[in-house]
Formats: sequence, structure tokens, C-alpha cells
Amino acid sequence: MSRQILKDARHRIIGYIDTAPDGRQPGRDERLRIVAHYDPRSNITRDERLRNVGYGNLIASLIGCG
Repeated sequence: MSRQILKDARHRIIGYIDTAPDGRQPGRDERLRIVAHYDPRSNITRDERLRNVGYGNLIASLIGCG
């Protein structure tokens, strides 16, 4: 699993996006709590309670506003 680090304008870590070998991505906040999940097969982003948030990969947007 690879990890992408998300930083704000001041270079502080605001979150992480992990990518599994099958392409699924859980998005985590700076404390490593899951904020969202993206499944490329369905092209749907879901929140931490697995409710649909929208189509496409919206994880970075959800981490940035959290």
C-alpha cells in the first residue's frame, strides 16, 4: 500500500491518502482517523460511515475541509 501525504500552504500535514493494490483509497486526517473511502470500480466516494458523498475521487476535498 502506498501513502500520499497532504499538506496545507504552511507545509503542515493535514491528511493521508493510502492506495491499495486494487486501487481503493481510504483517506485519513492528520490523526490517522478515516475520513472517506474511494472505490475506483464504482467511482464513488463515501464518508467514514460509508454514506455516498459523490462521484469521483473527492477524498482530498473532504480532508481539506475537515
